[in-house]
Amino acid sequence: MALRGGTEIKFLLGVLIIASVSLISCNAYLKNVRHSGLRFNAEHVVGNGSAEEQWFTQRLDHFNGADTRIWKQRYFVNDSFYRSGGPVFLMIGGEGPANPAWMQFGTWLTYAQKLGALCLMLEHRFYGKSHPTEDMSTSNLRYLSSRQALADLAHFRTVVAEERGLTNSKWVAFGGSYPGSLAAWFRLKYPQLVHAAVATSAPVHAVVNFPEYLEVVRRSLAAENLDCPLLVKKASDTLLERLKDPKTFDNITKDFSLCEKLQIQTDMDTAYFLETLAGNFMDVVQYNQDNREFEGVVGTNITIKVLCGVMSDASLGDPYDRYAAVARLMLKTFSQKCLEASYTNYLRDMRNTSWSSPASGGRQWVYQTCTEFGFYQSTNSPNQPFSGFPLPYHVKQCGDIYDPSLTGSTIADAVVQTNEYYGGYNICATRIVFPNGSIDPWHALGITRDINDELPAVFIQGTAHCANMYPSRNQDLPQLTMARDHVYLLLQKWLKQTYRVCFAEVSFNALKKGNNSWTKIISSLSFLGERTFPHSQKEYPLLFLGVQLVVS
Repeated sequence: MALRGGTEIKFLLGVLIIASVSLISCNAYLKNVRHSGLRFNAEHVVGNGSAEEQWFTQRLDHFNGADTRIWKQRYFVNDSFYRSGGPVFLMIGGEGPANPAWMQFGTWLTYAQKLGALCLMLEHRFYGKSHPTEDMSTSNLRYLSSRQALADLAHFRTVVAEERGLTNSKWVAFGGSYPGSLAAWFRLKYPQLVHAAVATSAPVHAVVNFPEYLEVVRRSLAAENLDCPLLVKKASDTLLERLKDPKTFDNITKDFSLCEKLQIQTDMDTAYFLETLAGNFMDVVQYNQDNREFEGVVGTNITIKVLCGVMSDASLGDPYDRYAAVARLMLKTFSQKCLEASYTNYLRDMRNTSWSSPASGGRQWVYQTCTEFGFYQSTNSPNQPFSGFPLPYHVKQCGDIYDPSLTGSTIADAVVQTNEYYGGYNICATRIVFPNGSIDPWHALGITRDINDELPAVFIQGTAHCANMYPSRNQDLPQLTMARDHVYLLLQKWLKQTYRVCFAEVSFNALKKGNNSWTKIISSLSFLGERTFPHSQKEYPLLFLGVQLVVS
């Protein structure tokens, strides 16, 4: 509501408290299998971080005091840059093994070198070697959740700080992709433990149906060549039509180098095959030109430009033939003899509950999508180039793999609870920066515009998933270099801050004018959350409890 003459400000149940103790910030209550999470790469080594595994004792269930079971969680340390009194950087692991290469490579180590930080990386429960239970049975996977992972981080931070004499150090959380969300939520839910967070490519808003992913894929392909997504759509539509005729199966098996003769018995078989082929484009777009070689990642030479070049090559035949050529190119790139495209075999692997399962990592992550996030990259939108894997296909997998009780309604309820708990797009916290790349399809679920001065976004045109986290190189886009520098300047500023203002449920309605002294005070606090104010070189936190401003 705009301010008018006779503005009235009412403070309902309002209390202004000046205290000499630190107070915490407001807490707002408010891939799918292809989401491969945080990956790390580089061209040069920074520091002498050890890849030696270390182990930390965690509780199995942080939210049940009667459950005393414990387990060992893997972590890594790089103390080569640490200077006494410096900050602590905590890299958060995600839906895969924690890669020790990150203890020697990555932009965060460049920051650590400049700021004198101790660097730690904690592997996510149920991934990599961090096994809280004897297997991955559905009954055991109930201990796999973002909330349990955040409690792991909180306990790890508390104990390590005490053991290493770092209780007064400022901790900064880092993460990319799902771990980027965890970094933001760690700052949100445990602000007394973590001073700031860098939440790169973080999908902070949970959603069951996520067709926007493929819409971004289309735009990213079109940015390279306007005809590219149109050719992909023609190929995908042609393939979908041929799959209706069993007489075409022998040729399709040969064209796409399938490991066994194509068998289509249900709609799930069709959808799985079509999604597998679409994944060639989805994965390349998501990580287009990211500097990931240091992780041992192969295929980084296959870019959007390469795929669109194949799709535009008329000498290969019609669009269907070129689509098949892309599939064969990807097989050759990854040294695979044939393409596994059987939904039956996929279910067999995903139902395997042993830690040595070929689907280890995938089984855990899909479980989290079924119980927390959704994120299903369906073909439900007309503004994308693929065909044949709509939302029901993704939802049905939850019941097929884990438990028939996991239905569309239960997944939708879980997603609502996730957004209520963390805030989704309306996260209420401070000192979190959200870098995202315009090519990365996951930016559709992230923060791409500043929420306020304390929750800035860094939207990097022309870059993909987690691009700012990877080590710099000469061919980096200027805007990527500027983004890395901007994050550093934010960290530098935030690490100097020591005073905090905390208040809950405060609403500021266009208080832009007026001479009232309260207006002047509130105008300087035109955001929600925690902010710092120097006052005679001393710390004077302010707490606004239950303040409501009514502007009339």
